[in-house]
Amino acid sequence: MNAPIDSRDVHPSAIVDDGAVLGPGTRVWHFAHICGGARIGAGCSLGQNVFVGNDVVIGDRVKIQNNVSVYDAVTLEAEVFCGPSMVFTNVYNPRSGIVRKDQYRRTLVRRGASIGAYAFIGAGAVVKHDVPDFALMAGVPARQVGWISRFGERLPLPTAGNGEAVCPHTGESYVLVDGVCSLVSAPSRL
Repeated sequence: MNAPIDSRDVHPSAIVDDGAVLGPGTRVWHFAHICGGARIGAGCSLGQNVFVGNDVVIGDRVKIQNNVSVYDAVTLEAEVFCGPSMVFTNVYNPRSGIVRKDQYRRTLVRRGASIGAYAFIGAGAVVKHDVPDFALMAGVPARQVGWISRFGERLPLPTAGNGEAVCPHTGESYVLVDGVCSLVSAPSRL
């Protein structure tokens, strides 16, 4: 049984269709539209003019900034940040006169990723393939330009090969082995 949505957390100009599930403490701001099949976790913030489709799952503590569209077939894990005016697409070749709902491609954004302004994925980048953990991506099409810590600090590592780095803010250690970056120690809590 779904808990009732607290109307104090939904701006009066927002539309939350019947059947949508919003976790406790989730805030929905001006002119947003949440479709009936959406499943949204606790403690999220959905900014002004956000659209969330039916076949969308959003984890806890996700922040979706103003003017973001999250279309069907998208899953955002916990603590994802979506920067202002970014858009998820679910078809490679969208056309107005051709229905391609049977061709939707699933998009999974892993826990803690940042997309758009302030980025792991730079503002304006067009991502068409999987992105490795801790990769910093930019451009059209998106290409890897570096590595970034969980805190959002640029790591002094090559984009390929091997190396070691420490986040200057948290002291967390990262290792790059054959082009794969991994967190090896986390001495402080973010």
